[in-house]
Amino acid sequence: MWDYPRPPRAEAVHRRAVVTHAGTVVADTDDVVRVLETSHPPTYYLPRTAFADGVLRPAQRRTVCEWKGAARYVDVVVPGAPPLTDVGWWYPAADARRSGTGPWEAGASATFPELADRVALYPAPFDEITLDGERIEPQPGGFYGGWITRDVVGPFKGGPGTRGW
Repeated sequence: MWDYPRPPRAEAVHRRAVVTHAGTVVADTDDVVRVLETSHPPTYYLPRTAFADGVLRPAQRRTVCEWKGAARYVDVVVPGAPPLTDVGWWYPAADARRSGTGPWEAGASATFPELADRVALYPAPFDEITLDGERIEPQPGGFYGGWITRDVVGPFKGGPGTRGW
């Protein structure tokens, strides 16, 4: 991952992601886009259509990525379980560019159309996320949403003492 690019690169990959919360599969897809960026394990974006009906709910949180622009967050809600708040994010400007409608958000980059209609998830709060059957580990620190698998070697940004990397 130290040879990953900066600015980041988004690419479609054929890997199967399965996301489970409160014993319920909330997403299952082999249509994923991964974003590779120096010092980070890959972040995976799943199509919104891969999520079970009603699982994704808009959240109030907003952030800005220097490369991808303004992000909006989602909660994951499964009946009978506490909601996972601010657990995923998406880039509405990518959706507007793809459809040719809607306002562009301030600072949004036109370089990531692959992320249209896709949601990335922070893996730590979920019961389990697997990638091709392998249980992933979350990127340290809680700020970044990288997914660590056997084929990704650290150290990773996000842990203690890595803020200035």
